[in-house]
Amino acid sequence: MKAVPVEINWHTGMPIFASEKFLKSVGDEYGWLGGFDAAEELCCVLPYTILHKAMLRMVRFRIETIPTDGVLDIQAEKSFLNSVVDYFRTVGVDLIIPASNNAIFRTFPDGADAAPYGSYVVDLRQPEHIIWQQIHKKMCQNILTARKNGIVVQDDTDHLKNGYELIRDTFKKSNLPFISYRSLERFVRGLSENCRLMTANYQGGIQSYIIFAYSNYCAYAVYGGSINEQQPGAIKLLCWEAMRAFKQLGVQRFDFYGTRIKPEDGSKQAGISSFKQRFGAQLKSGYMWKYSFNSVKYSLYTVLSRLRSGGDIVDAERHKLIDFNSESNISQFQV
Repeated sequence: MKAVPVEINWHTGMPIFASEKFLKSVGDEYGWLGGFDAAEELCCVLPYTILHKAMLRMVRFRIETIPTDGVLDIQAEKSFLNSVVDYFRTVGVDLIIPASNNAIFRTFPDGADAAPYGSYVVDLRQPEHIIWQQIHKKMCQNILTARKNGIVVQDDTDHLKNGYELIRDTFKKSNLPFISYRSLERFVRGLSENCRLMTANYQGGIQSYIIFAYSNYCAYAVYGGSINEQQPGAIKLLCWEAMRAFKQLGVQRFDFYGTRIKPEDGSKQAGISSFKQRFGAQLKSGYMWKYSFNSVKYSLYTVLSRLRSGGDIVDAERHKLIDFNSESNISQFQV
């Protein structure tokens, strides 16, 4: 497989994170690389962005490899990713950093630092009553009770500032940094009509926010936040009503946007994973990875990452790699 730049040819049946308007909004440089086989047939594409920060020129992928016909052999994808690395080596980037949380690769290139990662996904192509039946019984009860108690889910896309403050404060409670308001504005502007901010409200007060990015292919619950001591079931009702709304729009999947593989029992991450799984979501598993082209700048990135957030997701999860590989549990989920 050979990776070469190709024209961006996005359509609504592809993830929104592959669209040119989005890539342009979050990258200093951006584009698509196409994977061509020995017969010079285009087999896949990989959208990318390049970021310029603190003397570093870094590649970041916003979605995983996209097969052009829906099917791509894992070995062929690995060959393509090896060629992707070769391409970026020739254009003078310093490193490839971990992708965004929705980008779950089925493999990674030789020489990369990798870690297992996943995301929980609900298939919205099923009838609504089937989706409901797959939700955990207690979760269903919580949703019905929240609705009965007067919690209302609304579109609040015109009030991003309020949403930003609540999401930022929610991140702070977990000692995690959040992007600036200006960065979030740029992110939302890049999504344009493919962004929706939804809220759960009780007696005029906001309980929870979630920012969604979507196309016909999938709706992603990108950022979310809740007040302290929110009304019981508020965030659960919000997620359920969002699923229903996106299904009515013809969206095929609902992605909870990232989860750690086998989080430690009793940890906050385990609780988050359980929440997502109880919606009847299926685990899409694979890898996060990063790659160094310049050892000095790669070390600088590592130091800056640890100062900002305690390190990146690959460093946090790479200790699980051997066990994950031995269990051969790579998802066969295809774009």
